[in-house]
Amino acid sequence: MKYISTRGQAPVLNFEEAMLTGLARDGGLYVPETIPQMSHADIAALEGLSYEEAAFRVMRPFIGDTFNDDEFNQIIAKAYAGFGHAARAPLVQLDSGHFLLELFHGPTLAFKDFAMQLIGQLFEAALKRNGRRVCIVGATSGDTGSAAIEAFRGLKAVDVFILYPHGRVSEVQRRQMTTPSESNVHALAMDGHFDDCQARLKDMFNDFEFRDAVGLAGVNSINWARVLAQVVYYFTSAVSLGAPHRKVSFTVPTGNFGDIFAGYIAKRMGLPIDRLVVATNQNDILHRCLSGGEYKPDGVVPSISPSMDIQVSSNFERALFEAYGRDGNAVSQLMDELKAGGFNVSQGALQVLRENFDSGRCSEEETRTTIREAYARTGELLCPHSAVGVKVAKEQRVAGTPMITLATAHPAKFPAAVEDSSGVHPPLPDRMSDLYERDERVTRVENDLDALETLIRERTGN
Repeated sequence: MKYISTRGQAPVLNFEEAMLTGLARDGGLYVPETIPQMSHADIAALEGLSYEEAAFRVMRPFIGDTFNDDEFNQIIAKAYAGFGHAARAPLVQLDSGHFLLELFHGPTLAFKDFAMQLIGQLFEAALKRNGRRVCIVGATSGDTGSAAIEAFRGLKAVDVFILYPHGRVSEVQRRQMTTPSESNVHALAMDGHFDDCQARLKDMFNDFEFRDAVGLAGVNSINWARVLAQVVYYFTSAVSLGAPHRKVSFTVPTGNFGDIFAGYIAKRMGLPIDRLVVATNQNDILHRCLSGGEYKPDGVVPSISPSMDIQVSSNFERALFEAYGRDGNAVSQLMDELKAGGFNVSQGALQVLRENFDSGRCSEEETRTTIREAYARTGELLCPHSAVGVKVAKEQRVAGTPMITLATAHPAKFPAAVEDSSGVHPPLPDRMSDLYERDERVTRVENDLDALETLIRERTGN
């Protein structure tokens, strides 16, 4: 299995190389050269398996010879051992034909744990074997950072620096990043919003002298291994509802497009997905682009669903690569136009996107109303991001086809917004009950590439 860049000018890599590299040296994102296929019988055989067994079967073709079967099985087992639900990703019925996929039973109560716990084990195994050390730098709108720190804290071969927008994450998200005491993890509160954090991260990857000096690696959703891990729960949930013998649809609250692109990969692999629905909050650039063809950032407006407060959606580049017939030059041109203010998707590419993705948006008031009504009708407390998905899913559902909405975070990660909407204060799980009492360790940093690189060099000794 080989991996190619969405911009067509970077070396072709194997799985391990693509995972440890993160962002391609031409600025693009790695994708598989070919998409492995699962037959009707292969998918049907997932029924009744544990989550770990299904994960092995779904992901194994993408790994190539990086790990043998025993190694990969052990990695998967370690990755999900700390989850708080035996099913790992259980389904809850909200209404007739409408189901909630609870992806918040991992160590940091967010869907990012499915990928980050796995990638932590993958990195550790690969680095130990190669005798290498890497410096992971990540940008987060809230959940990726805490999941990355949890996955890599205390590992000897890894230093982790997480950039998050100062004052723009929830208190629980912030404390999950700032309270770990291990010396190899560093929480950096950066001035600006998430897109600024993401831009500085990409600048570091494109500074090859710095990148090579510190051994820079990335675990944001730009990393293919992150997307791959998320493909699994599309299969497990769909099979629970009758796939491959019936079609299933998904609605995904998303800002950076990684989680729903994983659904697209599942569909390309053979999973009978009827519709993939992109659900956005008031920062609705993805919905606007899929509706009208124009991708033009117009500023981030803070919301009660902060993990979706994004205007530059990194993983959308992967979808554009597919929509433009895997033409790296076309994607490179679009990304250059984005730096200049925005771009228009060609009519042919827009048609391909619309054949694969539907979309909808949810306002702040609609988010609050959805939280309140869902609790009153079902007793289910939704985090604001999950509520965005549920609202859009209600509008997009088609009779006769089950709709699965991805619940991306535990309501306790956003207690103020949930309590304000529902009147109920969502408690943290017992294992995290002392979170507000732990000491915080954080560095405030300015939105400046040189200052960030200097800080990272000093702390890593490079």
